[in-house]
Amino acid sequence: MKVEIAESWVKVLQPEFEKPYFKQLAQFVKDEYITNNCFPKGNQIFEAFNLCSFEDLKVVIIGQDPYHGIGQAHGLCFSVNEGVAHPPSLINIFKEIETDLNIPYPKSGNLERWAKQGVLLLNATLTVRAHNAGSHQKKGWEEFTDAVIEKISEEKKNVVFLLWGGFAKKKGSKIDKNKHHILTCGHPSPLSANRGYWFGNRHFSKVNDYLERKKIEKIKW
Repeated sequence: MKVEIAESWVKVLQPEFEKPYFKQLAQFVKDEYITNNCFPKGNQIFEAFNLCSFEDLKVVIIGQDPYHGIGQAHGLCFSVNEGVAHPPSLINIFKEIETDLNIPYPKSGNLERWAKQGVLLLNATLTVRAHNAGSHQKKGWEEFTDAVIEKISEEKKNVVFLLWGGFAKKKGSKIDKNKHHILTCGHPSPLSANRGYWFGNRHFSKVNDYLERKKIEKIKW
């Protein structure tokens, strides 16, 4: 696996790329992409970083692993390629934005527009085998994304972290709560949302309220 990542992140993450676990992970991913159909495309594995520079970073949303259906994943958590049907979790995200901010439900499920405004859409695991959810978990990605969150926590301030569901909340232990703002709730998946753990969280207006208080430009959700 060749690490194709934006220059602003190379400076921050280079020490991780040199560690033995990451070299083993890179070899695992390379082998998987040769022998299996995997997502996202190889040149989009680090797309979340390439579309959201370290300097511009304002918000972090943490997902679990990429969508494993054909044509869905493109390197941003919860996001799908242009023209692809919206998965259930994304539908619930958009419904919450609709009621929270009173803006129309969007046609496109491609969240690049958020990334370019400083939202890091980070999956805990950056790759997956087709039709096999969680197939690349516990191979080193989690250690890498823990390091990413730690670096952001150490080197930035006033970042808003959105931790949705138990998996994301575990990452919260890496964040300095005195320097950053953390919002938690249930996962937007139908299972969680239909039990009342998602709708009404108003996270999107809360993010913008916080950014406004810190005199940081708000996100156009």
